[in-house]
Amino acid sequence: MFLTNLERGIARFSNLLGGISTVLLIALLCNVFYDVLLRYAFNDVSIGMQELEWHLYSAIFLLGIPYGIQQGGHVRVDLIYENLSIKKRAWIDLFGCTFLMLPFTLLVGYYGIGHAQEAFALGEGSGDPGGLPYRWIIKAVIPFAFFSMAISGVGMMIRSINAIRGISEDGFKNPPIQH
Repeated sequence: MFLTNLERGIARFSNLLGGISTVLLIALLCNVFYDVLLRYAFNDVSIGMQELEWHLYSAIFLLGIPYGIQQGGHVRVDLIYENLSIKKRAWIDLFGCTFLMLPFTLLVGYYGIGHAQEAFALGEGSGDPGGLPYRWIIKAVIPFAFFSMAISGVGMMIRSINAIRGISEDGFKNPPIQH
């Protein structure tokens, strides 16, 4: 019961990050629209708005990954995986999370903290005139996102353990074939 509740809590956290990514995507679309309008209708350009585009895109991508992990949208060899039993899939996911995903995400998250702290301490900003002044914000998203990926990985591990124990098969059923 504890593992099932923990899995649900982690899924809610990952879904929250997916929702934040959605809102950031809408903000990115508005930003691009404004930038294009400014450039072509008024023959003007805003360096800050252009930089904000890649900041938003980075945040969307980084914060959307934990949601993708939770939804099972991450990369795997589906040709082999989809033909396996639920327990075998669960073992593969458990192994992959334990020995590949978690060490990588925790390592990048750990080293990302230092980069964000350094950018904050230096007051790092854009080198371009009119650019964004607080580069540490986007650099801080990197370790946050990688630790969030690790949390989603733990959720995936718990889901795998629950499937191996026969408690739940959520996330391991084959999607319906579409013609």
